Amino acid sequence: MSRTHIEEPARSIPVLMEAEVVVVGGGTTGPIAAIAAARRGRKVVLIERFGSLGGILTLGLNTKPSGALLGGLPLELWNLARSVGAAGDDYMATTKTGGVRIASPVDPEMMKMLLTRLCVEAGVQILFETFVSAPVVEDGTVTGVVIESKGGRQFVGTKVLIDCSADADMAAKANAPFVMGSGEAEARMQPVSMYFIMKNVDLVRLADWARSCDDVPARAIPQDEEGLAYGLWLTGFNGMLRRFQEETGVRLQRDNITLKTADGQMYVNATRVLGVDVFSPAAFTAAILECYRQIDGVCRFLRERVPGFEQARLGQVSPILGVRETRHILGEYTLTGRDSRGETTFEDTIAADSSALDIHDPKGGDVDFQSMPPYEIPYRCLLPRDVEQLLVAGRCISADHEAHARSRNMPACMATGQAAGIAAAIAVEEGVPVRRVPVGRVQRVLREMGMPLRASEITSR
Repeated sequence: MSRTHIEEPARSIPVLMEAEVVVVGGGTTGPIAAIAAARRGRKVVLIERFGSLGGILTLGLNTKPSGALLGGLPLELWNLARSVGAAGDDYMATTKTGGVRIASPVDPEMMKMLLTRLCVEAGVQILFETFVSAPVVEDGTVTGVVIESKGGRQFVGTKVLIDCSADADMAAKANAPFVMGSGEAEARMQPVSMYFIMKNVDLVRLADWARSCDDVPARAIPQDEEGLAYGLWLTGFNGMLRRFQEETGVRLQRDNITLKTADGQMYVNATRVLGVDVFSPAAFTAAILECYRQIDGVCRFLRERVPGFEQARLGQVSPILGVRETRHILGEYTLTGRDSRGETTFEDTIAADSSALDIHDPKGGDVDFQSMPPYEIPYRCLLPRDVEQLLVAGRCISADHEAHARSRNMPACMATGQAAGIAAAIAVEEGVPVRRVPVGRVQRVLREMGMPLRASEITSR
C-alpha cells in the first residue's frame, strides 16, 4: 500500500518553561544573540540541536571568519580565545584583488567551551540536544516554540523569537515569505562542502615551499615558525589539481583547495557538491557520502603532490555538512549586491562589515574570494514580513544572492546576531513590538560596545 499522508491526532503539549527571548540555533550567530539579550537582564533560552555550541565554526571545523572582527561581542570572544591560547593574531591575506584582513582561526574545541562559558555567565538557559519543531503563532504573532527532545514534545513560551537556524526554519514555518538562493525559478545556491583535518603535516616544509609556488596565489604565510600554529593560510593548487586528476583518473568537484592552521593542525576545505536540496533527507545524505568520496581523493592528492604532506594522514572529518545558502527571508529591506559593495548608507544600520566577497559558484568553477570595501547592514534586513515578534539573524537575513556572498560570512552573522539580541531585549524592556523598536537606542548600545556601524568608520581603522 502506497501512502502520501497519515493523520496525526491532536494532543496536549506540556509547557516546559517561559522566557522573554528564545534563540533558535546555537551555531555562530545564536550564542552571540543570546548573550547580548541576557546581559541586559532578560530571561533567555538558547535551543541547540547538537550537544555543543559554535555550529560550522566548531563542529564544522571551519575555525575562521572570512574577515575581521571589529568590536562588540565578536571581538570580545576572540580576545578571550587569544587569552587562553586558542587563537592567534589577525593576519592580512594576499588575494588577486588586494589584501583582506582576517581574524585568526580558533581552536574549535576550546571555542565550544568559551561560547558555553559566556552564555552561562550571562544567565542564558541552554537546551542542548533539542530540536525545535515549529514556532507557535497566534493572530500573526509568535508566542513560543514547540520542541522535541528525550523528554518528548514540549512548549517554550517567549515574548520575542530570534531565528538563528541559518536556514530561516522558524520564519518559514511561521509563514514569513522567503526566496531560495537567487530567487529564480531554477534557484542558484552556493554548493555544500565538508571540512576535514590532516594530521602529521610538516608545516615548516609546506610554508617554505608555498612561498615560491605560483599555484598558490592567495596566501598568508608567517615569517616565524611560531606563527604557523594559527597563521598559515593557503588557497589555490588549481593547476596541480588538474594535472593530478588527468594523471590518476581521480575525479574531484572543486577547482581549488584552501588550507589553514589552528593550534598547529591543518584544516582542509576542498570538497564541493552542487545542487543539493538540503531539505531532502535522501539528498542531504547523498551529499555527505559524496564529500567522503572526495575527501579520500584530496588526501591522496595532498600526500602525493604537496610538500609537507608526505607523512600526513586523515585526522578528523566534520560531523556536519557545511551549507552556504538556502532561504533568504523577505524582510522590510533586502540587502542588494550594490549595497554590499559599500555603495549605500543606512539610517538604521546595525553593523558595518569588512568580510571578503566569498562566492562558491553554484555551477562549479573557481571560488571568487576577493577584497571589497566595507558595507552596512540595516536593521530592516532582520525583520521578516507578515509575522510579529520574530527577528532573523545570520546567513538567512533579507539579502539577495550577490549580497549574501558577504553577509553569510561569520563576522556579519555574529554582528546581526548581536543586534538582534539587543533589539529583542529593548523590545521587552519598552513593551514594544520588535518592528517598532527605537533603532537609535539599539545603535547607542552597539556603539557603547565598541561596534562600528558605518562603513566609513572601518576605513579609518
